[in-house]
Amino acid sequence: MIALVAPSGPLAPERVDRGIARLETEWGFTVRPGRHLRDRHPRLGYLAGDDQDRADDLLAAWTDPDIAAVWCARGGYGAQRMVDLLDFAAMRTAGTKHLIGFSDITALHTRIGRELDQVTLHAPVGTGAQLTDEPSAAAVRRLLTARPDPGTELITGSMLRPGTAEGRLIGGNLALIAGDLGVEPAPGEPSIVILEDVGETGYRLDRMLTQLRRSGWFGNVTGIVLGDFTESDRREQIDAVLVDRLGDLGIPVLHRAAFGHDDRNLALPLGAVARLDADAGTLRLHS
Repeated sequence: MIALVAPSGPLAPERVDRGIARLETEWGFTVRPGRHLRDRHPRLGYLAGDDQDRADDLLAAWTDPDIAAVWCARGGYGAQRMVDLLDFAAMRTAGTKHLIGFSDITALHTRIGRELDQVTLHAPVGTGAQLTDEPSAAAVRRLLTARPDPGTELITGSMLRPGTAEGRLIGGNLALIAGDLGVEPAPGEPSIVILEDVGETGYRLDRMLTQLRRSGWFGNVTGIVLGDFTESDRREQIDAVLVDRLGDLGIPVLHRAAFGHDDRNLALPLGAVARLDADAGTLRLHS
């Protein structure tokens, strides 16, 4: 059984209905909607209800023994407001479950992955149009329904800086990672970071990457995989920013990988150990 929750932004009722129908009729899942899935905050209309209610929905789903996966219905904004309200001791007692989503859900991937020491799925949200893209749907199904073998190809891209690296897969939305500086610790072990964003101009991407550099956040990062940076400046400008801010770190960098806010968003297992071969243009599961 899948729980569908809204820890961040609100959803139109028809989007909720379409998402549930897709997961049940096309995917064959039984979906249990969160109690506050359809809520909207009475004063802050960009939030799907009260912070405590959103946290309670996620906690109730996680601690329900019938629920195998907690799928976030959308991103937007709000996960950082509710994540500290979660009862991580109760979640640890309940055990490992799939957490699925991306964008604003990066805040939950980071914290839940760290607190529970588990893999989470950076993948399309449960009501999003990306699930109508067959490669995106197949990628998340594969990680949901079976444990992939070591060496499984996760994603491909183009070399920005050569080399190979191994490390624990971390990251997600750049703005959320930068916004968590001072709250979440920098990577404490060799890590391969994935980065994507939407609606951020070149100078804003520059500022966030500079902030991460100045803080020493990249100290244990062994490789970088860059996804989509959509609704931004022209591609040449974005590429120039990425080369300028990441190209001199002395680590392999893959770019134009198919994850993020574009039509295709291939699922990636955050917390798993992966191997990046920028020369071959591949990211593979290591263990």
